[in-house]
Amino acid sequence: MNAVRDALTRGAARLAAAGIEMPRLDARVLLGAAMQASQEDLLAARNMTQEQLTRFEALVARREQREPLAYIVGSKEFWSLDFEVGPGVLVPRPETETLIEEALRDHPDRYAPLVVADFGTGSGCLLVAFLSNYPNAKGLGVDRSAEALSWARRNVVRHGLEARCVLSQTDWTAVTGTFDIVFANPPYVTESEFAAASPEIVRHEPKVALVGGDDGLKAYRELAPVVLRHLRPEGRAYLEIGSTQADSVRTVLERDGLRIVRVTADLAGHPRVLVAAQKTVGKPMASG
Repeated sequence: MNAVRDALTRGAARLAAAGIEMPRLDARVLLGAAMQASQEDLLAARNMTQEQLTRFEALVARREQREPLAYIVGSKEFWSLDFEVGPGVLVPRPETETLIEEALRDHPDRYAPLVVADFGTGSGCLLVAFLSNYPNAKGLGVDRSAEALSWARRNVVRHGLEARCVLSQTDWTAVTGTFDIVFANPPYVTESEFAAASPEIVRHEPKVALVGGDDGLKAYRELAPVVLRHLRPEGRAYLEIGSTQADSVRTVLERDGLRIVRVTADLAGHPRVLVAAQKTVGKPMASG
């Protein structure tokens, strides 16, 4: 008898019936959390205590209700770093790593004393990931949500960046100072797209961090003059965009006086990052 295998099989069947896309993988992650064991240790494990089984079944029940897996286990990997996440904050997505890749591409000197801002920092994943690669850089993360900032603070502390990172609950328009780099992953999903999204998103993740109005462009209209005002002459802004929004966001930013340096696709081939700069300074326009 293999109690671990049997529990995994039953858990995966429950998740499959609930419509989970990768039920066995999710069941393995939940089982590891319940047993406080790594995935490698699970392969060798045969027995589990009643307490572990009860805990696993409770976690499976939460996932059956389509609660995001990251909320249940309490963390999500981003840029090979672990970030604490939970209700009230957007779960970091792999495609958002493209913003970090583009910023590293433009700033090869890892010891440069850069000053960075992250507008709508959420979990702090962008700011923490970037500062972890640049030991002399300093950052400001702002978010309107107190819940989101509570998670960002945990992650700043978790990665030992308190001395180089300031977090502020404020609106983008209230920020002062200028920056070498501006990150923003603003809400850009349309109302209709949100309504058709998965239960994990609709029921659990903060709508305010996802929906950018009826056309998905509301946040970019707000951001464009803010970025222009706070970006240093040689600075760069890295904005995440929806896969069909490159032209429309370009129009919004150019209308407010920014220049588009390039648009870069994510690993799935979808346009994902728009790099912007002051109009009068910088490299010629290029495509990613």
